[in-house]
Amino acid sequence: MSDIRHQPGAEDGSADQLPADAVADLGAEGSGEGKREARYASDPDRLFLPPDDDLAPNRPGEALRVRLAEEPRARAALWWARLLGRRPPQDDWHRQLLGEQAVGTALDLLTAGGWYVIHSVPMPPAAVIGHLLIGPGGVLCVGTHYVRGARVRVAEDAVRVSRGHQAFPYVRDIRQEARRASYVLTRSCRFRVETRPVLAFVGAAEVTLDPALRGVRVLRDEREAPSLGQLGGVLAPARVERVYTVARNRRTWLAA
Repeated sequence: MSDIRHQPGAEDGSADQLPADAVADLGAEGSGEGKREARYASDPDRLFLPPDDDLAPNRPGEALRVRLAEEPRARAALWWARLLGRRPPQDDWHRQLLGEQAVGTALDLLTAGGWYVIHSVPMPPAAVIGHLLIGPGGVLCVGTHYVRGARVRVAEDAVRVSRGHQAFPYVRDIRQEARRASYVLTRSCRFRVETRPVLAFVGAAEVTLDPALRGVRVLRDEREAPSLGQLGGVLAPARVERVYTVARNRRTWLAA
C-alpha cells in the first residue's frame, strides 16, 4: 500500500544504484557460495530481534488500523460530513483496509509452501508497503487497491478507474516502492535482492491490461494471489530465510 498522501518519486531508476559495500558479495557464483548459504542458515539476528522492532506479527492493513485508531472522529461528525457530500478520509481508509485484509489473507495461505509474508512495512517518511512476499520465487512488493464495482485499465504510466474517470499513479508508485525495497534489502543482506512489483485489485468489475505494460504483475482479484506461490527458482532456502530475517526488522527500513 502506498502512503495515502501521494509520495512522488523519480522514475530515473536512481534507487537501483547500489552502494559498493552492498554489491561486494555479488561476484560470480563459485565454491564459496555453499559457505555463505550455510552462514545465512543459522542467523543470530532473528534470535535477538526486539519485539517492538519485529514486523512479522503485523496483520493485513496494520498501518491503516493504527491510523484509524489514532485519528478517530465522532460518529455524528462523520455523518454530517457525508450528508454534506464531503467524504471524510476515514471512509477511504476503511475501504482500503478491506482490500488489504482480502489480499493479505490470501497471501498468508502461501506460507504453507515455503513463503513468508510481512504486512504493512513502513518506509520513511510516510510510505507503507502493503505486503512483502518472500519465498522461492524471490521478493514481491504487493500494493493493494480497493475499487469496488469499477472498471480498471492498467497502463504503462497510470491506472484509470471508471468511477470518476480518474487516473492514478499506482504503477509508478509500486515500481518506486519495489526499487526502494531492493536497495534496502540488498544493502542489508549483502547480496542482490531483486524486488518485483505487483498490483492487486479488490472488488473490480473488470480489469484490463495495456499491452505496453511491462515489469509489473497484476492480480485482477484477490483470488489470483495463489498464482504467486507457483513462482520459483529465484532464491535458495537459506537466502529466503536471510531476506525474511532482515525484512522483518523495522530498523532495516530506516535506510529506505
